[in-house]
Amino acid sequence: GVPGVEPATVTIIGGGVVGLNAAKLAAGLGAKVNVLDISMDRLRYLDDVMPSNVFTHHSNEYNILKLLPKTDLLIGGVLVPGSAAPKIISKDMLSLMKKGSVIVDVAVDQGGCIETTKPTTHESPIYKVNEIVHYCVANMPGAVPMTSTISLTNSTSSYVLDLLKEDLLSGKIKNKAILKGINIYKGKVMHKGLSESFKMKYHDPLKTFNT
Repeated sequence: GVPGVEPATVTIIGGGVVGLNAAKLAAGLGAKVNVLDISMDRLRYLDDVMPSNVFTHHSNEYNILKLLPKTDLLIGGVLVPGSAAPKIISKDMLSLMKKGSVIVDVAVDQGGCIETTKPTTHESPIYKVNEIVHYCVANMPGAVPMTSTISLTNSTSSYVLDLLKEDLLSGKIKNKAILKGINIYKGKVMHKGLSESFKMKYHDPLKTFNT
């Protein structure tokens, strides 16, 4: 943000953890920030906690098409746990964006929420489609390995310790959080989203384990 100059416009699709933190950073740099989400409760929360240069919108095709021509930076933050990310932005929609504008698809590890997304690396991070710059690095936190490792360890260490207390061979799991985190056990898919993504049979962990 520079006095006398119109600020850049950042549009963020998804108001979860990724969207909230992206909005905080972009707003702090003085950009005009648009956040889209399908949850009105989440939008109300963001409206309460975000500064005045952050604007919330219900995520629908009409609002997306209206915002894309004004967008300098588009951030895709639509993540569905255990499932492939839905394609929110089609290749045809890119024609609405300004040449030289940038797309960052944080959902790339789940396949991306933008049709033109393909995984890249830190060594060769960007490519262009219709003159729109795409940054779709898989494992983006790897750019700051020490910070991301400490953060991840802080969040997961308690679960690792809890897991060590469980006897998985006995077929009994006491910790409900561990039970919810099981994706595959003895070749059986235990996560609903994972089974739907790969069209495999779902096995309810509550029925599989005698808790």
